[in-house]
Amino acid sequence: MHQVQVKSEILQSRVNVTSKVVDHINTSSNGNGPSVFVSATAVGYYGTSETDSFDESSPSGNDYLAHVCREWEGRARQVKQEHVRLVLIRIGVVLGKDGGALAKMIPLFMMFAGGPLGTGTQWFSWIHLDDLVDLIYESLRNPAYTGIINGTAPNPVRLSELCDRLGQVVGRPSWLPVPGLAIKALLGEGATVVLDGQKVLPAKATQLGFSYRYPYVRDALKAIAKQL
Repeated sequence: MHQVQVKSEILQSRVNVTSKVVDHINTSSNGNGPSVFVSATAVGYYGTSETDSFDESSPSGNDYLAHVCREWEGRARQVKQEHVRLVLIRIGVVLGKDGGALAKMIPLFMMFAGGPLGTGTQWFSWIHLDDLVDLIYESLRNPAYTGIINGTAPNPVRLSELCDRLGQVVGRPSWLPVPGLAIKALLGEGATVVLDGQKVLPAKATQLGFSYRYPYVRDALKAIAKQL
């Protein structure tokens, strides 16, 4: 599939579904619609950097994924917020045993003897699946949760550290780097987040007192490895 077509489909899949949900909420009869709308978005909003840190107050980036996130969030913001509490969760790389980036990365990681992905110096802003579910649930039930909330763990890591930790929990050495081209082939447009990276901090969730089950990547990976 042509790259331009892929990019168009990525954008439209996010925007179209969100638009349909917003339209349904806005046309609901008074009193019959939901009181809260929790919409997914992504940390791709911030662009990438090896040196900068990003929180909810940081501006958007200039790359394609940032553009997708701006359009995505823009559609969500069209919900009638005088009647509906809007929460936009900018989600990092979700760690879980089924699906998502980690499930795709582990076989590649094992094939290349557990080495770093790309340079290894890039930041990896992650969240365990259980914590993401808890964050969404809390956003639904707690009226203090509103606006932009970064769905990331409070301790992002360099990708080299993630790979070292992953090597420890799966019993593999960590010495042969995984080529960037292999990651791009596997993750497509999502490879940007892995190969270029970004350090995204959950300032809002921390301020709200959200309790993480897995604030550190070593514990998240240990929990996942037990399920493999």
